[in-house]
Amino acid sequence: MSQPLAAIFAPGFFTSQIVQVAATVSAVAAVVCGTVGVFIVIRGQSFAGEALGDISTTGGSGAFLAGAGPLWGFGVAAVAASAVMELIGIQRPRGRDLATGIVLGAGLGLAALFLYLDSVYHNTTGATVSLVFGSMFAITSSSIPAVIAFSALAICLVAALGRPLLLSSVSPELAAARGIPVRLVGAAFLLALAIAVALAAFTIGTILSTALLVGPAATALRMTRSPARAIAAAAAIGIAACWLGIVLSYDSYDWYHQSGKSWPVSFFVVTLIFLGYLLSGLPQRLRRRRASVASDPAPAARLS
Repeated sequence: MSQPLAAIFAPGFFTSQIVQVAATVSAVAAVVCGTVGVFIVIRGQSFAGEALGDISTTGGSGAFLAGAGPLWGFGVAAVAASAVMELIGIQRPRGRDLATGIVLGAGLGLAALFLYLDSVYHNTTGATVSLVFGSMFAITSSSIPAVIAFSALAICLVAALGRPLLLSSVSPELAAARGIPVRLVGAAFLLALAIAVALAAFTIGTILSTALLVGPAATALRMTRSPARAIAAAAAIGIAACWLGIVLSYDSYDWYHQSGKSWPVSFFVVTLIFLGYLLSGLPQRLRRRRASVASDPAPAARLS
């Protein structure tokens, strides 16, 4: 390895199977979250995404209790919760938020029970932290086929919904006037949202999943108003944050030799997404400031 690259990448980075699996899974999850996340921001369903992420803790802890893979637990819990939210929710935003809050409370209650049972019946430590905050370097290669299958289903759902989803996201009234089944489209999108949440939770943890789901999409929509470009930008931002987070986490092992541990990947990913969102707003603020200065009257005109 050349000297500049050696200063960035720790020895064994490119040959580590753990790193390769983490990079693959996170890239696939970032593409799905970027695609679904753009519509989440447009539709104003960030709270629903946050709620499904928290509720997926129930599925992950239940899967751990049953000895199954966490991804399946995340997926089942998120899909079931989205179905219940759609059944008891109504069309008004206040009603949707109420349904989301009710399902969130019930889901977290079950999560508390499952986590307690996990500590009673499984003599392991760190399971709760891994579920809530993620453990990307603990993902095994055997989970890649399931990740790809989940991702393909979510992308196909969004692609099949296409223009009806976009129109119902921008103007539900206009979509209904044109004969689009708005509620059916919304229910199908909730399924895609549930799958994206499961992938995000599997990658960076349940409580941090919203960062990967909403952050890159919100940043992309600040940069462009075109949905297609925003999806591409959101996917690229998510992949960049995940891969750079993997690099920093891998390198952090050598920052404090006495600790013998790396900093969590999810910490770096969420921090990078947050910084990216802040930086994306700077050009717009500068343009507004310049426009304000240009339109501001001269001091002499104020005194006259």
